Amino acid sequence: MRFDAQTLTYDERGLIPAIAQDEATGEILMMAWMNAEAVEKTLETRRVTYWSRSRKSFWIKGETSGHTQELVDMRVDCDRDALVLVIKQLGPACHTNRRSCFYTSVVDGEERELMAPEEG
Repeated sequence: MRFDAQTLTYDERGLIPAIAQDEATGEILMMAWMNAEAVEKTLETRRVTYWSRSRKSFWIKGETSGHTQELVDMRVDCDRDALVLVIKQLGPACHTNRRSCFYTSVVDGEERELMAPEEG
């Protein structure tokens, strides 16, 4: 069956959440938003393209930082309203220069930083 990005379930803004997962480790690196065109561009180029809600424009991960994401596999959940992007990550995924955007743990009501920003 041929994939059609229009068959995904987008929210009222035309967006779908996309979770980036490291191919090698399985680690969840980040979550961002895609519209149908970003999904299509990602599948066509294999360079992960998101939709920036604040800039209202496409954002190719690593375009300015060099911290690129190469698509290995795109997975659609059972309700077709969320994506997992299995990727090869070059450099940190987070704009804070950390490997993952999920660097804060909350246990017993206490926050704990799990990783420091990378040097450089």
